[in-house]
Amino acid sequence: MADERRVVLDDRKSAVLRAVVQSYIETAQPVGSGNVAGVPGVEVSSATVRNDMTFLEQEGYLAQPHKSAGRIPTEKGYRFFVDHLELPSELDEPESQRVGQFFAHAHGELEGLFQEASHHLARLTSTAALTVGERGSTETVRSVQLVSLSDRLVVAVAVLSNGMLAKRTVELLTPLDDAQLAVATSVLSARMDGVSVDDMVGGRTPTLAEAAPRVAPGTPEVALVDEVLAGLAEAMGHDHTGLYVEGASNMARSFEEIDTLHRVLALLEQQVVVVGLLRELIEKGLTVAIGSETGLSPLSDCSLVVAPVMVGPDRAATLAVLGPTRMNYSDTLSAVDTVSRELTRALGEGD
Repeated sequence: MADERRVVLDDRKSAVLRAVVQSYIETAQPVGSGNVAGVPGVEVSSATVRNDMTFLEQEGYLAQPHKSAGRIPTEKGYRFFVDHLELPSELDEPESQRVGQFFAHAHGELEGLFQEASHHLARLTSTAALTVGERGSTETVRSVQLVSLSDRLVVAVAVLSNGMLAKRTVELLTPLDDAQLAVATSVLSARMDGVSVDDMVGGRTPTLAEAAPRVAPGTPEVALVDEVLAGLAEAMGHDHTGLYVEGASNMARSFEEIDTLHRVLALLEQQVVVVGLLRELIEKGLTVAIGSETGLSPLSDCSLVVAPVMVGPDRAATLAVLGPTRMNYSDTLSAVDTVSRELTRALGEGD
């Protein structure tokens, strides 16, 4: 097959292909030779462009929907286009500042930052944006606090090394005064500080005798610590990943075929499948997956732009934009790069 042969395109044919892809991205209409002949970098006759387009079609970069129509890019054509983009381009300065200012002043739980990351990406790209939160294997408990909400209600908040918060509210059978709560907090810190999330979830924390040998067992403070430990371990085990999707409604404007739209939206509801796909793409080192490169038939007419968010050695999140294969790759890559960079900075500053 033509797609399997390695063909090196000369400068003019490369320019023609890039012009066809760019025009199709902008108009969603088949591109004729007359639309390309005067483009900077091409600047040859329509007849020469037609010959080049015929060659590109034969080599699998372009397709012709109808005999009388112009050409449209194939998956191979999009791949060439993406691989030859000048990267990274910069997001518009006002938008870049807006994103930077948000994350510079963002506080609160990591889940909220992930949701906002998806929100900003969806707004910037006018398509669907996804953020997958991750729990790295080396994350540890950085600090833990007990806060009294009332005489019988206490909230425990653990801060992890990547900035994530794990919370659990506990109802007390017997009210504790400030001194007792301080003792409980001290014991809890001794049993949790520096412990990995994996060990927390697996119940492998220092015992009371190991962490606080001078504290007598069986007291209300120790009972509270035991309940909080179990609750926070459960929270960490359940909340270590999450999928945050924004802009799914934008997809209606991205696809002409209603069946394609339904397939894509149905897939977005399958969290396990989507999370697995994004992890696989990141682990393969892909930045852009086009059509069949996603490995999922419902996404055969889609492209994904992905980027990791790293905090130290751990991947704290994966960002992605999902859109049609004719998405604006340059702008999308700029948006993903900017949000990824700012989110990474925000999480890093929490260390």
